[in-house]
Amino acid sequence: MQKVKILFVDDDQGLNRQLRWAFSEFETRGAHDRPNAVKLAATFQPQVVVLDLGLPPDAQGASEGLKTLVELKKLLPSSKIIMLSGNEERENAVMAVKLGAYDFCQKPMDQQVLRLIIERAINLLDLEQEVGKLATNMPARRLENIITGAPNMQEACDLVERIAPTDASVLLLGESGTGKELFARALHDLSPRKASAFVPINCGAIPETLLESELFGHEKGAFTGAERAVVGKIELADGGTLFLDEIADMPYTLQVKLLRFLQDRIVERVGSRKPVTVDVRVVCATNQDVESRITTNKFREDLYFRVNEVTIRIPALRDRPGDPELLAQYFLEHFGAVYGKSITGFSPDALQTIRAHPWPGNVRQLQNCIKRAVILTKGNTIGTADLGLARERGGDSSQRPAADVAAPLPAVTAADGANPIVNLREARNLAEKRAIEAALAGTGGNISKAAKLLGVSRPTLYTLISEYGIAAKDDEAEG
Repeated sequence: MQKVKILFVDDDQGLNRQLRWAFSEFETRGAHDRPNAVKLAATFQPQVVVLDLGLPPDAQGASEGLKTLVELKKLLPSSKIIMLSGNEERENAVMAVKLGAYDFCQKPMDQQVLRLIIERAINLLDLEQEVGKLATNMPARRLENIITGAPNMQEACDLVERIAPTDASVLLLGESGTGKELFARALHDLSPRKASAFVPINCGAIPETLLESELFGHEKGAFTGAERAVVGKIELADGGTLFLDEIADMPYTLQVKLLRFLQDRIVERVGSRKPVTVDVRVVCATNQDVESRITTNKFREDLYFRVNEVTIRIPALRDRPGDPELLAQYFLEHFGAVYGKSITGFSPDALQTIRAHPWPGNVRQLQNCIKRAVILTKGNTIGTADLGLARERGGDSSQRPAADVAAPLPAVTAADGANPIVNLREARNLAEKRAIEAALAGTGGNISKAAKLLGVSRPTLYTLISEYGIAAKDDEAEG
């Protein structure tokens, strides 16, 4: 494995030699001033730079150190620069962080503290490299605005491409925030109907008294307040695609009229007996269990079969390995550009939190989370606190830190007829298992790296893998 390269920049050449000896397991170089550091960095290409604020000709100040920082950041944008500062230079050290430094270590220097900071920087570089690989290896984005590297999402995208050219009615199933409308628009954009209208309507957001007229339109005077004739959404979609979001929330009485339209492709506006023939492709979506609503007589079975010629299941974000950090990086770059903020990335803890969080609100929640973090962060790196994600802790958090955020806990109610304590234990076990599986997936099955990511020892992780029956390779030889 190629050694990490570290460049030490300090006008005290004795300290430089001492640091290079202390970190001899890495490939190191030393420089004593700005011109020498910039020249050496261009050829050496270090991943980590340890830079003293006080460099000649301003060894007692910070101007030369800050200039060196700015030049090195331009030359090595992905490298992590750690500033060395005296006790009286804290303000300048904070300024350095704002200019792009990764962190700072105070003088007189504790080598163990500096080692910890360097190791965290290297860990962050590894995580950023993983995200970069995911983005690089991701297949060409064939569906507009759908970013994914997960195999199950790729299968859903492939299914969209295959059925888009047809007129088959499609039912999109997925939790709230998974992107059902994006899939519906992709079905429209990849179809022969793309030149015509795509008309969405949320069946659960409009009162029952208004939904019929929204869908089918109405004539002037059809009801109180109908001062003019209005064309319904179905007619507006003529020649194009009608997207009925949250179809399972449609009032039962209105389902009969929708079924009749789907059978005959004829609509009658409210207050009119004049039939209008409409040519539309119907795409529906819901986040509910339609079959259970059929059982409880809240949804018509014949309507279900009519809108369900093809079903596309959109996986939840927590079930898409690698996608949370991939999407987080995309949203970071997007909102950083929108708000004019220079943010270099996420801290290691933040990336681990993003990877392990269950994201009950799916992509929509992740997008809002990163947008808020970009707006509110004061530094150039987003940390765990910036994400604003509450983490419930229980048990020995030093041994199992990721388990309590890996999956949502199943609801426990009196109707379950089960012991709540048993259910809680099972829920935690399930969350822990998912966290381990996610860590192994994110590290290519490398147990050593997964253990480091989860914050446990390798023997502990081996024990947990055996306990949960998780398939994993033995990387003992890798050290």
